[in-house]
Amino acid sequence: MRKHLLAIALILTGAPGCDNVGWGGIDVELAPPPGASESPAVEVAPSTTDDPTRVPGPVLLAGIRAGERGTFVVVGEVSGSGLRTYPDPAFPQDTERLQRLTAPGSDWVLFSEGVRVGRLTTELVGPARDFCGGRLAVSGLVELVPSAAGVERLLALPAAAAGARPHEAYRELAHTYEQRVATLAIAGDAIPRYGAAWPDLGTLDARDHVQSFQLRGASRPSVAATFVSGDKASVGPAGSDAWALFIVGEEVDGAHREMYSWYRSAAQEGKGVPRYFDHLDWDGDGTDEILLDVFGASARWFAALAHGEDGWARTFQDGCGPG
Repeated sequence: MRKHLLAIALILTGAPGCDNVGWGGIDVELAPPPGASESPAVEVAPSTTDDPTRVPGPVLLAGIRAGERGTFVVVGEVSGSGLRTYPDPAFPQDTERLQRLTAPGSDWVLFSEGVRVGRLTTELVGPARDFCGGRLAVSGLVELVPSAAGVERLLALPAAAAGARPHEAYRELAHTYEQRVATLAIAGDAIPRYGAAWPDLGTLDARDHVQSFQLRGASRPSVAATFVSGDKASVGPAGSDAWALFIVGEEVDGAHREMYSWYRSAAQEGKGVPRYFDHLDWDGDGTDEILLDVFGASARWFAALAHGEDGWARTFQDGCGPG
């Protein structure tokens, strides 16, 4: 059955030479593609002979939609069953390949909550401000299926790699009272286990974000939440005793239990406040992975969770992020 895409109208004003977009509180400055101005947006490293044993994988983008346009930041390269930093400094040719992938007019398949929901056609490319590692951002036209017309957070894979993925029924989940209570109980157990100071006003006040989501193959929705003490889920300095706790809970036999937790002390590891962004089976193994965005003292970065033999674990985190 043919799926119809819906383009949501938005009136844009401003100079045609650039595009300044708010990305979840972060300013992303986009410049025209190379050749449209005297200064190219992306510096291309000299082409070198690629490692014949290395097979480049699809590049994953994470973005925010506003009206008919979206601004997407490069997360990393899908490599085997995980992600790796992209471009990789060890392979100068990655920069040239990324420029080709994101060139104006390139097509990307869009996903939300693990489901294919539309397409992205790129128009502008430039640096992503406040993201660590000199990360690249692209902006372009977003077209969505009608059922996903209200979606804001999106993931993207190149159409050449994901164009054959089927369209599936999309539904956005709202967290329930039972899930919210469960996050408080899970955090209440985790805080003393990690040796963290109890929040001055309790766990309810410390809870910053809650997200309900349903993983591929799961019979019931899961819930993610971020708790912050002495800090905020935004780029900026943290208090001396600040900490952040990210938890994921799943429902088993009518009760929620902790399936993953990540605690960070600002004093011991530097600021890093993780927050759920979205989930997707980006490596095509039949199991969804979870993408997190992490807010530091001076920059923002990405991390990813995947399910293995020993349960959920953090399998990716930008090298420029920690500390």
